[in-house]
Order: sequence, then C-alpha cells, then structure tokens
Amino acid sequence: MQDFDAIRPYSDEETGPAIRRLVNDQEFLDMVGRFKSPTLARWAPAVLRVFVRRWLASHFGKYHRVDDLQAGLSSYVGELVDHTTTRVTASGLENLDKHSAHLFISNHRDIVFDPMVVNYLLFQNGFHTTRIAIGDNLLSNRVFAEMMRLNKSFVVRRNMTSPREMRDAYITLSAFINHSIETNQSIWIAQREGRAKDGLDFTDPAIIKMFYMSCKKSGLSFAEAMNRLHIVPVSIAYEYDPCDVDKAKELETRARTGSYTKTEGEDTDQIMRGLTGFKGHVHVHFGAPIMDCPETPKELSSRIDREMHANYHLHASNLAAHQLRGIHPEAHSTPERVSDSVVTAETWSPAELEAAEAELERRLDGCDAAIRPYLLDMYANPVTTALEANDDQQVTG
Repeated sequence: MQDFDAIRPYSDEETGPAIRRLVNDQEFLDMVGRFKSPTLARWAPAVLRVFVRRWLASHFGKYHRVDDLQAGLSSYVGELVDHTTTRVTASGLENLDKHSAHLFISNHRDIVFDPMVVNYLLFQNGFHTTRIAIGDNLLSNRVFAEMMRLNKSFVVRRNMTSPREMRDAYITLSAFINHSIETNQSIWIAQREGRAKDGLDFTDPAIIKMFYMSCKKSGLSFAEAMNRLHIVPVSIAYEYDPCDVDKAKELETRARTGSYTKTEGEDTDQIMRGLTGFKGHVHVHFGAPIMDCPETPKELSSRIDREMHANYHLHASNLAAHQLRGIHPEAHSTPERVSDSVVTAETWSPAELEAAEAELERRLDGCDAAIRPYLLDMYANPVTTALEANDDQQVTG
C-alpha cells in the first residue's frame, strides 16, 4: 500500500492516533457540539467542548481498527438516517456475493449521504463496507479530511493542469482501485465528477477508461480487466433533495453567466445540509455485477447508464414533477400508466401524488422564479431517463 500513501484511507495502525487528534481538535468538538446541543453550542461553547471531549473519548477512544470504528459508529449513522428520512429501502442485494469485492458505480446526488447510505445498507445486510472515492476539493477542511480518511475514503485528485500530472494521477488511482478489488476491498465511486444537479445520471467514459489505465501493460483486454472488477451499477433515489434550491441556483447562474464560483465553505455547508436535511423515502437499487463487459469504455458507460436508469426507483415527487413540467408523453398521460412503465419505489395513489405535487409547489413558491424550472427539472428528469431505458429494454428484449 506504500505506493498509494498520497491517496489511500487510514490503516488500522493509523486509526487510534487519528481518533486522538480529532478528540482534541477544537473545530471538531464544536461541530459535534452543534449536533448534540445547538443551544448550548451557541451560549456556552467552551463548557460544551469539555463534555463532548469526554463523551468522544469514552465512546470512541478504545477503537484501533477501522472496521471496529465503523461498527461502533453504525448506531449513530442509523439515528441520522432515521431522523432525516421517512425510511430507507433497498433492492438487488441478492445479486451480490458477500465474499467477493465489488466496484459500485453510483449516481451522485449528495456529497456524503450517497456513499453513507450505500455502506449503511451493506453493513445492515452483512456485507463489508466500501472504500469511498472523494474529490480532493473536499479535503480543504482539515477536520473533514481526517474524518473521511478514517471512514475508508481515498482521494481523487482534480483540477490538474499538466497532462503528464493528470496521467500519473489517474494511473495511481486506477492501480489503487484494481489493487483494492484484488485484495477483496470493495469500492464506491460516483459515475462522474460532481453531483448530477439536473437529475440526469450519465456515466463519464473517462472514469471507465481510468479503471483500465493500470492494466494495459498486463496484456488483459479492456473487457477482461473490467470483468475482474465486478462492476455493480447503483441507483440512489431521494424523494426530496435537501440541497435542491442550492443546486437550482447554481444551474441558473451557469446558464445565465456561463460559469459558477463556489463561495468559501460552500461544500461544507452543503455537506451538513445533505446530512441533516429531510430526504423523505430513500431507495437504493444494487444491480447485478457486470461479468460480460463490452469492449469499449463508451459501450460500458452506456450499459451502466441503461441499468441505472431502468432500475431507478421513482418517487411520487418525480412523477408529480414530470407532470408539472408539462412535457408528459401522450402515451403515458396518467399516473397509473407511468407507474406501469417504469420501476417505482411503490405504487402511488392519487392522494399521494397530490401531496407530492403540493410539496413541490411549496418548494417552487419558496424560490425565485428564475430558478424554478431548474428545480422542477431535477425531480422530473429521472422519469424521462427511466422511460427511455425501459423502452430500450423492451426493444432489445
């Protein structure tokens, strides 16, 4: 693992010292304090810090292995999930082998909650958790960097200007991912850089090319190398997105000005909003491992997309947004027909669709008129891609 020191997560040997650093870090103590007692954090932060330090030391100071730490944290993750969702459900876990490593390629809606909910479901169902790919832009916050590397996260470098630097970084990343799978460590990685703020989930072929870069000299064909990774398309579907207005504002700004510059601390703010904000029903579908990979990155990307879209479990919020947008296909003019045509998280009654429409209207009324079409799109677009994917399957089937 020495070859990967610049990007790898913390090892068991590094776990204890990292925990001790966090337990004595004022910024981390304040962050935990705001979670545990927002009122006391505001009026008596120094006093709260003392109690938080003692609580952390007594609950987590004993851990010296990453797996033990994650097991100890599982109940707190469960509480966070319970408090911010109406429920979390999963499908497709029967497709996975508990004794085999997988490369989970996932759509990407939330910076931290996406891999968290995948690992939560894997852990609850007796699977090993994954190593998590995160962009180096998220490591600018020192405390967050420590927390993520303790949580089996590894670093994907971004914003490189030199082609040689980019190639070397991708070869190292490729080698780390392949080494992880070979040593029975599963990986979670988003299908493209950055979140899909418009609700359109499409895999970047450059990500797929990267997987193969370290394998070229081995003599393996692209398809052979990809088959060894046990690629699993993962579809994460949120009923409501806590960061929907932020995403809509960014999309509108980009459309109007051609660019968008993040403010200082924006990623951290959205991480906290995504973790603590209301999400409604969250459903995660795990596809079957792809063991008959096509011969090109572009074909494999399309295959992943089709499976991801066809198995995206639509919520009433998605169907209501699709209707509100006014582009509902004539052939699917009623909610019942749409529910028959795509995979949904459940069957929706007219009353539930009306409630979802009312909630969307409330969210639309609460934001500027200029960003409303973008907010509506992010909920409606998954219906469009699901319909197209299911139509493709019917044609090819």
